Amino acid sequence: MEHARELFQIMTRRFGFLNKHCCSVGDTDITLVQSHILYEVDRQHNPSMQQVADTLGTDITTFSRQVQSLIKMNLIIKQQDPRDRRVYTLALTPEGQSIAAAIDHQMNDYLSEVFSYMSPSDQEQVLHAVSLFNEAMAKSDRCCSPLSSGGCGGSR
Repeated sequence: MEHARELFQIMTRRFGFLNKHCCSVGDTDITLVQSHILYEVDRQHNPSMQQVADTLGTDITTFSRQVQSLIKMNLIIKQQDPRDRRVYTLALTPEGQSIAAAIDHQMNDYLSEVFSYMSPSDQEQVLHAVSLFNEAMAKSDRCCSPLSSGGCGGSR
């Protein structure tokens, strides 16, 4: 299994997950975490803060700080839910929509280039394998929740 970890470490580096800023759009630098938040807010359409934090496997305190930075950048709006005043929902501002779309375009361009070096059958095989891997990870109680003593990156 050490070989598997090495393969994922290399892929992570090459995919840019270890970069401080994953994306730049104009003069705006977006961290990887911010990119994930923008993606989920866009994908989930006005989700609650807790829904996005749960999706990303982040504790709400850490998540709230990231949301505040995106609010200051005028990329996200946080609104109190009129049906339940304890709940806050998130939405992209017009600028946030533009940044999210630009990041999506950049990522799709990058993936298209990477896949261009493979045959169509190899592309399909990789996507199928990643899908299977994602399904298997979803079944694990160790890697799909906030970090803890038994989770990914935690002590064993």
